[in-house]
Amino acid sequence: MISRADQEASLNSLESTYRKLSNAYESMEGKGANTTLVKKRRDAIKAAIDSLRSDWYGNAFSYDRDVIATSQQTLEDILPSIHKQLVKAKDGSPQLTLNERRLTALNLAIESLKNRLG
Repeated sequence: MISRADQEASLNSLESTYRKLSNAYESMEGKGANTTLVKKRRDAIKAAIDSLRSDWYGNAFSYDRDVIATSQQTLEDILPSIHKQLVKAKDGSPQLTLNERRLTALNLAIESLKNRLG
């Protein structure tokens, strides 16, 4: 069972990531840059947030299996970069805390999405 504090920290982490990706998407789109990867990650984070909110708070979740599977894979593809950042971060640094929370949130979201696929 995940504590309420861990649930909130995970959702806050994912929501922060979603905002950053949304801002990056808008900025890149305005410059005519390729937005494919940023959009894919942003959409996967949104599905992750909605999946966890559904699990923990009973919110509606209405994504089809293809979107769930794509979101799960996209989140799994982010994990290696988070692990690399954790190795580089200094003990007690804000960057370490941020990435530890992000890793926890991503793992919980991946598990939630996997459970939806059966």
